[in-house]
This record gives sequence, structure tokens and C-alpha cells, in this order.
Amino acid sequence: MKATKSKLVNQITETDSEKLKELFVDGLKDIYWAEKHLAKALTKMSKNATSEELKAAFEKHTAETEEHAARLEEVFGLVGEKAQAKKCAAMEGLIEEAEEIISSTDKGTMVRDCGLIMAAQKVEHYEIASYGTLRNIARTLGHSDVADLLQITLDQEGETDHKLTELAETYVNEEASAE
Repeated sequence: MKATKSKLVNQITETDSEKLKELFVDGLKDIYWAEKHLAKALTKMSKNATSEELKAAFEKHTAETEEHAARLEEVFGLVGEKAQAKKCAAMEGLIEEAEEIISSTDKGTMVRDCGLIMAAQKVEHYEIASYGTLRNIARTLGHSDVADLLQITLDQEGETDHKLTELAETYVNEEASAE
């Protein structure tokens, strides 16, 4: 299997490499837009959360999201590109879902918190998929430094997802079911 993999890597042409780099940069632009817009959405989600723990989790992730955007700017520089955002339709839709949950649930309820956790975890899973794929492409392109930076963000996204699951399982879902 390793011999086959090596042959495939050796068969990548300069043109293929350029196409892959274009795809990579396009993915960076997409997730950069997503992070910039997510920071605003998380602030709104925090303001609309009921439990103090969920508010704190959203506030913490807002700060991390701003770090993620700054880290992406560093990544752009490392690959010789200008940091530029391209509208991310997926994140736009996920943010709209979160806003719909806020408008369709009662203020001050754990049902709203349960919905906000659901919306936030959808976002986290999208980001985990994006950062994992970008990290792998960076490795393929020989940018181990970039892959390492993307891994830091990927780890933080996973930690946030875990924290949200913990909040849901510890008390949010149970209290929501009693309302």
C-alpha cells in the first residue's frame, strides 16, 4: 500500500499541484469568511443563552474564533497569498439556523439553550471538517508549518464541540425536557 501511495505522490504534476493549491486557497478564503461572521453570531448566541455556563462557553469561543481568523491570516501569508474572504454559503446557512432557533424559542428557557447547542455543534462539525481537510491538503502540498497551525485550530474546534456536548448531557437537555 505504501509503494502505491508513493507512486501517486510522485505522479502529481506541477499543474496538478497548482490546481490543488488553488483549491486550498479557495478553502482558506471560505473558512476565513466563516470565522469572521461566526464571531458576530456567537456574540448574539451568548446574549440569547439562558444558562451562565453556555453564555461563558460562547464568549470563550468568540475569543477563540477571533484567534482563528488571525491564525488564518498567518496561514495566508505562509502560502504567499493575501488574506481574503469568500462568502461561505454553508456558514451563512448555519448562522441563519441559529437565528431561527432564537426567534422560534422562548427567551430564558433551557429549550432555547438546547437549540443553541444544537446550532453551535452543527457549526463546530462544519469547522472540524473544513480544518481537517485543509490541514491534510497543506501536508500534501508540503506545508507542514501551515498544517501545524491548522491543527491548533482543529484541536480548539474539537474541544468546543466536546464542551457543548458536556453541557447538553450534564443538565441542559434534562432541564429542557422538564419545561
